[in-house]
Amino acid sequence: QVQLVESGGGLVQARGSLRLSCAASEYTLHLSVMGWFRQAPGKEREFVAATTYTGGSTAYADSVKGRFTISRDNAKNSMFLQMNSLKPEDTAVYYCAADWRAELATDSSYKFWGQGTQVTVSS
Repeated sequence: QVQLVESGGGLVQARGSLRLSCAASEYTLHLSVMGWFRQAPGKEREFVAATTYTGGSTAYADSVKGRFTISRDNAKNSMFLQMNSLKPEDTAVYYCAADWRAELATDSSYKFWGQGTQVTVSS
């Protein structure tokens, strides 16, 4: 069973930055697609960003384009989300997701999920 563990969340002021990490228990070659999703209180889970093993295909939600950057370090079985220019509306629990095959922006196509890390952006 693949395990994904997120870290790096916390409380930050608006316009600040955070870097989320996702550590996978399995060689990430087998996790061809990895992505980040988030869920704010009272809202449905939404897509944030995703990328393939080589980074050849990358996708971002319109709301985070130009502010967030997704990356992978396959040698360390890890994925990252650099979040800059954070806004209060970015406040949510951020989840790491992975699968051998998945549609980048479709959460139901991912099999493996982390427990989430809280990101709170104060105004």
